[in-house]
Amino acid sequence: MNPHLDPTVRHDVVLLFDVTDGNPNGDPDAGNQPRIDDETGQGLVTDVALKRKIRDAVPELRPGDPRYGIFVEAGHALNTRIEQAKAATPNGSVEERQNWLTERYFDIRMFGAVLSTGQKEENKKSAGAGQIRGPWQFTFARSLDPVLPVDHAITRVTQTRPEDIEKGETTELGSKWTVPYGLYRAHAYYSASRGGKTKVTSEDLETLWTVVAMMFDHDRSAARGQMKMCGLYVFSHPNAFGVAPAASLTDRVKLTRIDPDKPARHHTDYQRHIDADGLPEGVTLWRGVDLWA
Repeated sequence: MNPHLDPTVRHDVVLLFDVTDGNPNGDPDAGNQPRIDDETGQGLVTDVALKRKIRDAVPELRPGDPRYGIFVEAGHALNTRIEQAKAATPNGSVEERQNWLTERYFDIRMFGAVLSTGQKEENKKSAGAGQIRGPWQFTFARSLDPVLPVDHAITRVTQTRPEDIEKGETTELGSKWTVPYGLYRAHAYYSASRGGKTKVTSEDLETLWTVVAMMFDHDRSAARGQMKMCGLYVFSHPNAFGVAPAASLTDRVKLTRIDPDKPARHHTDYQRHIDADGLPEGVTLWRGVDLWA
């Protein structure tokens, strides 16, 4: 088995992706402006946004597969699916319900879920199926350099209300936020012990890597401009506990601006260097995506 497909060992991951003339993750508290760190000006993309893209891409790769359903899915109430698990497990134990759900929903197996919602049952202190801590944890993505969000005024030739047309109005104004360019970096971490509890398989990991590599290709939107995965680097340990701190591995992937005086507009404006020499004994590096290669 390839080390990056082994669910019984620890994995530490570096993700690099970029955006050109788009909004990678709007902030609803700021009029949907691109998220930024107010102190540094660096762009941000939440872990929730990254996992949403993974969830949306899995059914494209595994259509109709009963093990690859998505629990957190638009148009489906969570309590309804929890009630299905309760109905399918006659003994009514929380463990049974969790096993039933993890067997059917890819995102629960990988990311975990809060399942303690719905009505409480008679003679029970809690509702639903408790809580599952998933083996995968993603960080926020942060741009390597400050980004400059731009507000573009846009017009359309039709009106929202018929009375506006009657008044003689011919256009309506709107706005659209974009980032000219940003190269973002995120990390992800896999706990083999938690993966054992949710019964993650090598097929699950293969599905995850395939989806992460191509998720932006299946999430196109005019608002997001051009987004692409530039780098996917997986450090795999020889055992579940690991033989080195995660930071000592992920820090081996370094990027520097080639011309600091010129605004970056492409991933090739950065030089990528990976220190793959002298890895701790048993640690391997898999390059799932590497546009600098």
